This record gives sequence, structure tokens and C-alpha cells, in this order.
Amino acid sequence: MNPLPVIFQVLPAADWVALAVFFGAWVAYATFARRRSTVRPSLLALTNRERMRWMLQTAGRDNRVVDGVVVQNLSTGPSFFASTTILIIGGLLAVLSTTEQASAIVREIPFAARTSVLVFDLKIVLLAAIFVYAFFRFTWSLRQYTFGALLVAAAPAPETYTSEAARMTFASRAGRVMGLAAETFNDGLRAYYMSFAAVAWFFSPWAFMAGTAGVVWILYRREFHSEVLAVLAEQGD
Repeated sequence: MNPLPVIFQVLPAADWVALAVFFGAWVAYATFARRRSTVRPSLLALTNRERMRWMLQTAGRDNRVVDGVVVQNLSTGPSFFASTTILIIGGLLAVLSTTEQASAIVREIPFAARTSVLVFDLKIVLLAAIFVYAFFRFTWSLRQYTFGALLVAAAPAPETYTSEAARMTFASRAGRVMGLAAETFNDGLRAYYMSFAAVAWFFSPWAFMAGTAGVVWILYRREFHSEVLAVLAEQGD
């Protein structure tokens, strides 16, 4: 017996379409943002450029105490979100242990979809999976910042560089590590945004799809058309 029909019977067709739209939009936007930034600078691309300049200045300084403090401050963001994500995952797992009561409470919310306990569990599992992904991205970002701090601490003294090209090489390596840490942190934040779209699934698959489109639009506006992006672009000229 082919198990696929049984699997697809767990959810209505509209819910499967909403899930496909959700994951498709998430992956498509991440790919679009990465490629679009090579044509039109994004917020992340412009800040990465400033990280390169920062590391170039770091390579020319004898005293790098300020640089170490900045790296430490940057790493507090991923650390905070990683800790918060653990609490959220714990809360979602606790909800899974009391799904009947939780499902009954959700059914009392106006406009919330009336679903079976199994479908409710699937929605909670989706949220948990999103936050598990976010946790891994935040912790990896935190580790990358520690690698960046190591590079800053191990930077040669300015007078030891044999040429300007050697100084530029160090700045490029260190700046790229800092940029990778920021990109990974951005992935975690994007997962947080997408989790709000997933919450809309408790109301209906149509709200789920509308929420997905709304979140993607907000991400696009902030990454490519925000006021801070315009300010960074002006400063970079």
C-alpha cells in the first residue's frame, strides 16, 4: 500500500499548499536576497563593507582594546537570542504535552480554525522546528564572533606587515569572518520573522499564506529600502 495518500490525508489540501508557499517563499527570498545584494546593495552587504573597513583600521592600530569590546558587544545579540530561543522551544514542547487543553483554548479564539489535536500538534511542531533552526544559526553566529575575536587578538603589529597587500589580506580575512557571523545571525532573525507567519496558521491556511507574503514583504523593505540603508549608502560614498 502506498503510504503517500495516507500522509496527504492528515491535512486538507489548502494546508499543504500553505506549507509549500511558506517554505518556498522562505527559501526563495533567502536566495533572492543573496543574489540581489550583488546588484543592489542590501543592509547586510553595506554593513559587511563597513566591517572590512573596520578590520583594515584594526590592522593599523597597536592598541586593539576598543576592537575587542566591539566584538564582544556584537556577540551579545546572538547570545541573547540563543538563550531566548531555548526558552521558546521549551515552552512549545510543554504545549505538546498538554495539546488537548491548548487546542481547546485556541478554539476559543475568534476566527481560529477548528482542527483536530493531531493537526494542532503539527502546527506546534512547525513552530518548534523553526526555533530549533534559529537556535543553531544563533549559536553558530556566536562561535563565528569568537573566531573573529581570535583574529583581532592575533593580528600582527602594524610595523610587521611586509606590504600594504599583506595588511589588506588580513583585513579581508577578518572582515569576512565578521561578515559570516553577521549573515548567520541574520538567518536566525529571519527565522523569527517567519515564525510570526507560522502563527497565522492557527487561524487558517489562507491567513498563513497572507502572513508569509506580509513577512517576506517586510523583510524585503527593511533589507533593500529602509532609511538606515540609505544612510549607510551615503556614508559609504
